[in-house]
This record gives sequence, structure tokens and C-alpha cells, in this order.
Amino acid sequence: MIDSMRKIKQLFSNTSVDVYFDSTFNHLSKLVDKKNAVIITDENIFSLHGSKFRNWNVITLKPGEAFKIQLTADAIIEQLIGFEADRSTTLIGVGGGVVTDLTGYVASIYMRGIRFGFVPTSLLAMVDASIGGKNGVDVGAYKNLVGSIRQPSFLLYDYSFLKTLPNIEWSNGFAEIIKHACILDHSSFKLLINNNLQSIKKDKKILTSIIEKNVVLKSSVVKKDEFEKGDRKLLNFGHTLGHALETQYELTHGQAVALGMVFAAGLSEQILGLKKSVEIIQVLSQYTLPTIASFDAERVFNILTMDKKRVSDKMNFVLLKKIGKGVVHPIKLDTLHKYVSAYSHLNKASK
Repeated sequence: MIDSMRKIKQLFSNTSVDVYFDSTFNHLSKLVDKKNAVIITDENIFSLHGSKFRNWNVITLKPGEAFKIQLTADAIIEQLIGFEADRSTTLIGVGGGVVTDLTGYVASIYMRGIRFGFVPTSLLAMVDASIGGKNGVDVGAYKNLVGSIRQPSFLLYDYSFLKTLPNIEWSNGFAEIIKHACILDHSSFKLLINNNLQSIKKDKKILTSIIEKNVVLKSSVVKKDEFEKGDRKLLNFGHTLGHALETQYELTHGQAVALGMVFAAGLSEQILGLKKSVEIIQVLSQYTLPTIASFDAERVFNILTMDKKRVSDKMNFVLLKKIGKGVVHPIKLDTLHKYVSAYSHLNKASK
């Protein structure tokens, strides 16, 4: 056992997830039988950390959101058949959110469900994508339209993977950290606004405490509402407009969600009287995330109306009563259309 490793158990509706913080990749062989496990990773991770995968069965994917599609899932299944994977096989997703989403999705449908676990390698995957059991693929312009909710057996955190993380991926991850702080935890927001991306990157103690705090924050919401009937919708703060922007423009997930949070903060100010919304813009800037962008309102709104949070002629939109307290607020689509158009024009005028 590794001295610094800490294990917690997260209990969900019908299963539990073992979470290993500050562990090492080598510990994986104690959690699964190498001969009866298949690692799914992408070409970037494999080229940077290839030695870690020696003596493992490995499936390597093309990197990027463009490959988070059913065609890739089918290709993985073909390779699993080639490995003679059966119901006792464990799939292990080693990578960012695309890899973990695909791994969980394939594990949910292969032979009607097999065991799986994650080794998240990006900050975004560590604090958000690997947690909560949402797995799936994109269909055309619609993100995560097809998928399942099924929890991994374990999450293993090896922070050494962050040493090779590109700068843009650090910002990507902090978008979700800022989101959690906005909807759930004002003290986390204060910590973020009193620091910046560079200062936290240099301080492993603060960084690891932030990662672990976010795992607990997100898990606490999911445990109360695993299948997104109520409070789990709060985790979509910034994502409704964000996903529509992400699929239409060349934006990373974090950049799109940041813009979505600015829009949602503006709505919160107008509808709920949110104070200090300018602080949200400030903190996003401190973590090198965009706060303004020009976009085609009609094009984006048409994608937005296919969002899974729409119910009939209304959208369940996540707003802020105050920083640290999110609420789900239904907004009529025709009203939302006006807000999106106004936001688009405001951004064009500011450019």
C-alpha cells in the first residue's frame, strides 16, 4: 500500500465506488487481474505514458471529442471481441472525459453490462467527467444524446499524469471547478478568486485539496439524485448554452461552459437579482477562460432547443440565487430565445 494514498468509498443507489486519491498507476494491478482487464486510452496518453501500459491489454483511440461517437464505440466492441472479453472482464478508461465517457458507455452495453473503472488523466476528468456515472456518445451536433447512467467500480487518481497536461487543458478543468463553486460552495469560490491558474499549478497541496473537494462536492449531488430527477440538474450550470456553442464552434468544453456561465450569471442577475455577477467574470479570467464571444444566435438556439433539459416549451435552466447557491428555474423557450439573441448582440457590440 502506498503511504500517501487515501481511499474513500462513495455509496450510490445500488452500488459503491472506491476512490483512491494520490495513488499511482501501478496500484491498478492490485484492483484488477491484468489478464482479464482491457485498458482503453487515446493516442496522446499512450505516446506520453506508454511504459505504464506494458503487459496490459490496450485499446488505443484517436483523441478528441470528434471521436466520441457510436462508430468509435462499435470499433471498441470489435476489439473486445478480438480479446475474447466476457462478462468477467473489467474495462479501464485511462484518459480524459472522452475516454471515460466511451469506456463507461461500452461497459454498460457490452454483454449487457460489465465492470469498469477509471484512471482520469486530465483535470477536467478528475473533477467532473469521471464522476457520477454519466456515460455516452455524441450524435451529430447533439452532445451526449445517447448514453447511460452507470457507476464505475473504482476511480484511481495518479496526479503525475497532470505533469504532461497542456495549458489549455488546465483551463478546461478549472471551468468545472468554478462551476461547482458557483452552484454549491461559496468558500471554494473565495479560494479561487484569491488565487489564479499559475499559483495553484505550482502548489500541489492546494491543487490536490481542490481536486478532492470537487470529487466530494459533485458526488454529494449525484448521490442525492443519481438519475437526474431533481438536484443533479444543478450540475448543468453553464452547460445549456455551453454545449450548443461547443458543438457549433471550435471551443474546448471548458471554454464553452465558461461562456455559458457568463450568460447564466447575466440571466440570474435579471431574473433572480444575483449580486456580484461580475466576480464570476473575474474568476473565469483569472483561470484564462473566455468571457465574451461572437456567435450566431439562431444557429446556437436551434441546437439548444434539443437539449435534454427541455420539457415541452420550457427549458430547465440553472441560475444562481447567490454565488454558492444554484437553483433550477424553468424558462419559456420564446423568452430564452430573446435572452440568447440579446446576449449574442451584446457580445458582437463588445468585440
